[in-house]
Order: sequence, then structure tokens, then C-alpha cells
Amino acid sequence: MNALPVTRCADVRIVPDARRVIVKPFLSGDDVVVEGRSRTEVVVERIMAMDESAVHATLDAVLVDFGERHRDLRTVLASHFDTVATRVAVADGASSERRLLIGAYFSHEYSIEAAALGNPSMVLAPDQEDLGDASARFVMSLRAVGEGHLSSIEFRTGLIGRDLTVSLDPPTRYATTGRRAGVVYDKAFFEAKLGELGVLNQLARTVLGSLPDDFTNQELDAALHPSTEHAAERILSAETTHVFEWLASSNYRVDFAPDSEISERVIFPSGPTESQGMEDVRLVRFIRDDGTVVYYGTYTAFDGHQILPQLLETTDFVSYRVATLSGACARNKGIALFPRMVDGQFMALGRHDNMNNYVMRSPDVRVWSDAERIQEPQLPWELIQLGNCGSPLETEAGWLVVTHGVGPFRRYSLGAILLDIDDPARLVGQLDEPLLAPEASEREGYVPNVVYSCGSMLVDGHLVLPYGFADVGAGIATVNLDELLTRLTSR
Repeated sequence: MNALPVTRCADVRIVPDARRVIVKPFLSGDDVVVEGRSRTEVVVERIMAMDESAVHATLDAVLVDFGERHRDLRTVLASHFDTVATRVAVADGASSERRLLIGAYFSHEYSIEAAALGNPSMVLAPDQEDLGDASARFVMSLRAVGEGHLSSIEFRTGLIGRDLTVSLDPPTRYATTGRRAGVVYDKAFFEAKLGELGVLNQLARTVLGSLPDDFTNQELDAALHPSTEHAAERILSAETTHVFEWLASSNYRVDFAPDSEISERVIFPSGPTESQGMEDVRLVRFIRDDGTVVYYGTYTAFDGHQILPQLLETTDFVSYRVATLSGACARNKGIALFPRMVDGQFMALGRHDNMNNYVMRSPDVRVWSDAERIQEPQLPWELIQLGNCGSPLETEAGWLVVTHGVGPFRRYSLGAILLDIDDPARLVGQLDEPLLAPEASEREGYVPNVVYSCGSMLVDGHLVLPYGFADVGAGIATVNLDELLTRLTSR
């Protein structure tokens, strides 16, 4: 059977821009370099020994060189000074300029998308007012890859016209990582996750028993580090203490300035589970039973050794809650939430065995323990493995799911399946041929012969499908929905 007609939006090509940089702390570590002092101490002492005129001149040069590249650079430098001051003592009499200069010496720029920008996900934006001739305003997430193959999450916005033309809003020249804040933790979740990690020993139960049902990081710290009379016991509990702190650090909130543009906001690895990257966020506009809307984004956290699924939650794309997922099926890549509850339960697609597609059900959006296999690799272009390309899309014919399959030469192509609207574990239809495969201009890049998507939209009777290519950039394609559903239901 012939492949379905797919229209690529020729005017939309998203490619990396090495000029998009953030400011990161640059701490040389606590390695001992001079007479038992750390490198950080030595550098701070050198800055403190500079005369005031040199401080003024050096700081002025920094502000001239970097001030136009970052929004509110002085505030960033002050924050980095505060980080340094937690590691080494700085004289109380240091001038504000000297403090900013210390912050500058312990800062560096990081190009967030120097290597790649792709694997997009698209959702209807919160604001749909004043659309003019457009049909919808969208928010798109992207996986940005910088030095050391470190991935972070970026955003873009744009409009979809009534003629299906897609226009992207140009990003501003700034990029910012926001402000990290603590959250209130749930004891039941901690207990479940510690059990899953195999560290729910007697000491862990004692710590949990001293905490309220909802607790803060300060309360956890007090429970983990009580009075010195228990010091010997604490030496034996170092591993358990580390896991508690690791889990707490992996659940946090990040807030951005409300007056910043969405394209400026970068969710950069912050917790230990994602220290080596945040990959492939799958956004979904989730409608609660009461009609209110929340945006969830499932993504893959990588710490250099293992991958773990994490969950973003926001209502406005300004403040985000980051949480660890748990349960026997919360493993591997590619969890994608359904856009509403089904029969009173959250539902998600998953691939915890790294090969087949599953449907999962849970009363808790953060805990996934039960899964039912719905699709195995069968067709030539998908024989190595299958996966989803984002959250299911609700249609009159059923749940439309864009999939990906891996074939010869590790070539990634996109397909589609249809699930029953009332029983999503029942496969209704499947395309025999790929929906989208790499064309000649999309084959070359960091990872050749790959197209990949993390989430689509339905607009004016069409599937609007953003996709990444060759781990280099991203584009957008459209498919007539009626033609696609006819093909899926006639198999």
C-alpha cells in the first residue's frame, strides 16, 4: 500500500544556535593545591588582594564583555558569589563590586544547543486569545544538547494558521535557568521509592517515622542529622543518608521571572538523577475531571550510569515542579501520559522493556506499577524496537498514537497506531508503512538516519507533527487526519 501523503513545512527549520548561552557556576573543586588550601580558597585570596582600582577595572571589563549577552548579569554574579561564600570564608568588609568580581571569576558561559536541537513536543498554549487569522497558538519543547552531550529543555512558541502554515516566534537573545527552590515532600512516596531502590531498612524506617506526612528539606535534614549522641550510628548509615538526600535533591521546583519570554527559559539539569542530561520531554495538555488544565511533561533523566523517568508539572510555563516517578514500570525511556483520566485512572504509554509498547494505568500520576503490552515489533522497519512519539491524541475513531520504529542500519521511522477510546489497551489499527521516514536532507547529522518526535497536535482536521532529524535540528509536518484514520481503521 502506498504511503500516506505527508506535507513538510518548508519554511520551518529549527537548527542549533551556539550563541544561545547561559551562565553557570565555575567551581574548580576542593582539590588541595597550596599548603593544604583548596584552589577555590587560593583564587578568592588573590581577588581579595587586588587593589580597589583593579577590582573596578576588571569588573567593568567583564560587564562590557558579557553584560549584553545576559539579562541582569549583576544578579547572576551575586548569586554565584553566594555559592562561593558557602565554600570558603570571605571577609565581611568586601565591597559589593569585589563580591561581584568573585562571582565573575567563578562563572562561565555554556552554549546550551551548540551540538543539537531537536526531538520536539508540541501542545496548545495556555493563551489562545487574539489569534487573528491563526487557528492555534502552541508551545514547543526541544531537547538542546551542548558541550559534553549534556541535554537540557528549551521552549519555543508559535502560531498555526488556518491554512496550516506554521510560524515560529523568534527567540530572544537571552537564556536563563531560573531559580531552584525546595518543595514539600510526601512521606508515602519516599517510602515507596526507598523500597523500590532496596534501601528501606530499619534506619530508613526510623527516619521516616520521625517525619510528618508532608515534610520540608529542613525537616528531612534534621531527621538525617540529629544530635551527636547518635554519631556512631550515623557512620554506619552513610549510604542510607545519601539515598535520602539524593531522592530529595531529585524533587524540586524551578521558577522563572514572569516577565521573561518562554524562549528564554531553560530547564537545565539540577538534580543528581539528571546530572548528565534531561532528554526528550513529552508534553501533554492534561484536562482534569473538573475541567482545569495542567501541563505535564515526562522526560528521561540520566546520571551517567542509569536512566530514570521524571515528571514536569506546570500551569503557566513559568513555575515547574519536578518529581521522580516510581513503580515497577517507571523504568527506561518514553513514558507518555494520556491527556485525561480514563475510568477514573491516569493512563500512560510506556516501554519499560526497551522493545515493546505498553499501556499503563495508575491512580497516582507519579506511580506506575501495572502495564499491559499492546504492540510488538512485526514490520520490517520496526523489527529492532518500538516506542511512542508522545501522548495519545483523542479522536472520534479512538486514541491516535504516533510511534517510532527502528529498522536496518538503526534507521528510525515514525508510524501510527489507533487504540480503542474506552479500552486503550486494545489495538484497533496500525499503519503497515512508515508515516514519516528520513528524507535525503534529513539523513546527515550527529546521529544519521533518524527522525523522532515527542508529541503532536490536532488542528483543523490535521495532525501537526513536529519532529527532530539526525539529532541536529527539527521540522514540522502535517497529515490529513481523515485520511490517516481511514487508513488505520481499514486494515
